[in-house]
Amino acid sequence: MKHILVINCGSSSVKFKIIALPAATTLLSGVVTGIGETTGVHQLTCCISERSENTEETAGFSNHAAAFETVQRDLNQKLQQTDLRLDAIGHRVVHGGAEFIEPVQLTPSIVDKIAGLEQLAPQHLPGNLQGIRLCLALFAELPQVAVFDSAFHHTMPEYAYRYPVPERWFRAFGIRRYGFHGSSHQYVAGKAAEMLSKPLEQLNLITLHLGNGDSACAIRQGKSIDTSMGFTPLEGLMMGSRSGDLDASVPLYLQQKHGMTADEVASQLNFESGLQAICGSHDMREIVERVEHNDPEARLALEMFVYHVRKYIGAYLVALGRVDALVFTGGIGENASLIRARCCEGLSQFGVALDKQKNVDSKDQSADISSTDSAIRVLVIATDEELQIAREASALLGFND
Repeated sequence: MKHILVINCGSSSVKFKIIALPAATTLLSGVVTGIGETTGVHQLTCCISERSENTEETAGFSNHAAAFETVQRDLNQKLQQTDLRLDAIGHRVVHGGAEFIEPVQLTPSIVDKIAGLEQLAPQHLPGNLQGIRLCLALFAELPQVAVFDSAFHHTMPEYAYRYPVPERWFRAFGIRRYGFHGSSHQYVAGKAAEMLSKPLEQLNLITLHLGNGDSACAIRQGKSIDTSMGFTPLEGLMMGSRSGDLDASVPLYLQQKHGMTADEVASQLNFESGLQAICGSHDMREIVERVEHNDPEARLALEMFVYHVRKYIGAYLVALGRVDALVFTGGIGENASLIRARCCEGLSQFGVALDKQKNVDSKDQSADISSTDSAIRVLVIATDEELQIAREASALLGFND
């Protein structure tokens, strides 16, 4: 049995899990939120013994180093109590650019190359790198692996990943579509194959990762052939605080005619747009509740969100030709039955038929919510990016041999 610590370090949070392979059992999981804020929260769930233990503490975490001191303290304490030994660390890294198309063992030179991509994912990579650097210092004796969100999409054909822009932009500046949420799309595709009792290599799927960040993926015979996010995680579906698809002239217009700086435009498109811009909230639970109380701004935000998803479903139905299943995942995809129902409205002519009661009742980690006569199965699958990362790190290090 191998024990992999998986780190998902964001701009203001650190999530971590110890996963035992090949059993795929989570022994310890935790999250530190509110890094850099006045008050943060540290939650820990330990399942090493027969009895699950849950603890929560409120404290100030001035920076990532302070958060990782807490994480290291908890890890050392739990590991010493149980004689459990870590074998490796897997890190979630959002953007791998064109170079990193598969997991890689971390070295100082690799870290420097990842740092050179920071501007491509300004919401995510700085936090990812903080976690990597701190773990390399704190756990120097362990092999550590970077698993890239963009790697799953390296199978996109050139006609899908190229933008119709000057050749020099592509050759010299790397301007192309990369795609993200790869670990999630890859994981749920594998689970869909299990549910449908078919080899993944025989399946065509449309996977929808809907959460605070959203993306759609067209998967042909188990491989990504298109995805909604592009050069950065800003393109594609409407998101919690990101705009999604936008006329490229808008940022230029704002800079040239209204004196906004590039940094101001980038910040507002990434952090002040999407659902947040339309109704003042990026929490879909709150938005749905407000819609039920006839809030016009919330209704508009929900209608825009669903419209964007439906457009991509339609596009990928055409791109794939034959589709075996439509898969919902992510915080919204797994939990918001209203959103799933609205996304599937009017798709019966394309072979998508939802069972309304199954959709409302769905509480399982994996559920088929389509009607018996649906030509395309509609699945809800709880994603597990950490397990996918642990498996890929383990495979790279030869633990599966």
